[in-house]
Amino acid sequence: MFREAAEASDVVRGQRARNVGTVAELGRTLRESTPRAVVTLARGSSDHAATFARYLIETRAGVLTSSASPSIGSIYDSTPNLAGTAVLAISQSGRSPDLLATAKSASAQGALLVAMVNDEQSPLAGMADFVIPLCAGSERSVAATKSFIASLAATMDLLAAWTGDPAIDSAVSDLPSKIAEAWELDWTVAVPELTATTSMFVIGRGHALGIAQEAALKLKETCGIQAEAFSAAEVRHGPMAVVRKNFPVLLFGQADESLQSVASLAEEFASHGARVVSAGVPGAPGIILPVIPADPLIAPILQIASFYRFASALSVGRGLDPDRPAHLNKITETM
Repeated sequence: MFREAAEASDVVRGQRARNVGTVAELGRTLRESTPRAVVTLARGSSDHAATFARYLIETRAGVLTSSASPSIGSIYDSTPNLAGTAVLAISQSGRSPDLLATAKSASAQGALLVAMVNDEQSPLAGMADFVIPLCAGSERSVAATKSFIASLAATMDLLAAWTGDPAIDSAVSDLPSKIAEAWELDWTVAVPELTATTSMFVIGRGHALGIAQEAALKLKETCGIQAEAFSAAEVRHGPMAVVRKNFPVLLFGQADESLQSVASLAEEFASHGARVVSAGVPGAPGIILPVIPADPLIAPILQIASFYRFASALSVGRGLDPDRPAHLNKITETM
């Protein structure tokens, strides 16, 4: 896990160079076809990347975006109307049967099928109208890291090509080098805070919600912590009742319109006696983790890169092996 996560900056650099022509053509196609909606299709870490994509597509491209439930087709044998939509399928393996069934149905209805996939020889890649290779190479750790970051970077490139927004293009121009800087940041000050933890919250808002979801999954997978991700807008609607003295909370923030709500939530957690750890929330109580100064569009990508290094260290600190999570396989073929 540590070695593969460390490769993320090189992966993104190679991916961007490899896909520049495809992404430009896809951007033109999306502008000309004006899909009535974007439907994301993914599971696990890839679905967290889809959450990241949903917020940015809706706010930057102005197109309604929703996550498909593959089981609607695979076990309920029902087919939603996907005609006129763009379906964004994100998968490392491109082989999960339920994703393939939904993708096939979408194509049959005339949807534009876009596959972000690491295995270019996969069935998903073979049926897509556009394939954006993640170029992450072999990823042996059960916990996906570099392929997740590659999915986020590919989403940013897609948005830049689709919208023609120079602000997005500028934000992603030096993404590989900033990922490399973020990887080197030391978050181990928080390891003692979480070494004995059994449960915790992970908080984000906007496109950082997908990063919070991914961090919570990695805390489960590699550290054996029952971590639950929530939007800063939703955690007060019931989950706050769980918070007790010394209950740990990890918050991710970026310097956009969402930051004030995350910062105020950090203060509220602290007032309830929670142990607050935060990244990208200046002035928050508790432990403030270092972050790389960056455009808020890419700040969550950099934060998850730093988090992966931290999660590996925390797993080892808890006496676990982050490369061999209990009961898990690398590829999960959901029916």
